Amino acid sequence: MKSTLKITGIAGLLTIFIFSFIAKPESTPAEVDEVKKVVFESYVNGAFNELDTESMEKGFHKEFAIFSAKGEELGKYAIADWVAGAKKRKANGYDSNDPKNVWEHKFTNIDVTGGAATVKVELRNQGKHVFTDYLSLLKFDSGWKIVAKVYHKH
Repeated sequence: MKSTLKITGIAGLLTIFIFSFIAKPESTPAEVDEVKKVVFESYVNGAFNELDTESMEKGFHKEFAIFSAKGEELGKYAIADWVAGAKKRKANGYDSNDPKNVWEHKFTNIDVTGGAATVKVELRNQGKHVFTDYLSLLKFDSGWKIVAKVYHKH
C-alpha cells in the first residue's frame, strides 16, 4: 500500500514537472529586448543614473512598490514617493556625472512567460556591488510595466 502511494505520488509530481515545461510559452528575443529596454530606460537610467522621472512614470505601474522585510512586517515604498524624491534631488543640483551618481548595471537573468516577466539586475556604484534587485513586470495594453521590486543590499 505504501509503495503504491509512493509510486502514485512520484508519478503525479513527474507529470506536473513535465507539463510545467510543455505549457510554458516560450519567450522570443524581441520580448526579452522589450522588457530589458523598459528596465534600462525607466529603472537603471530613470531611477538611478539620470533621475528621469518622466521615464520612471512611463515604465513603472502607478501601483508599483518596493517591498522589504522589516522584522516580521512588510515595508512598502510607493512609486509616487520615489518619483517625488527623485524630483527633489534633481531640483537640488543632482549631477549625473558625479561618480557617486553613476550606477553600472548587469542583467543576470531575464525570464519572460507570456505577459509576465522577472528581471534580476545587479547594481554597482564606484566599482562596489551595492544592490541585487528582483523586478517583476506585467504586460498591459500600453506595454510592459514594472510592478514590484524586492532587493538585497550588499
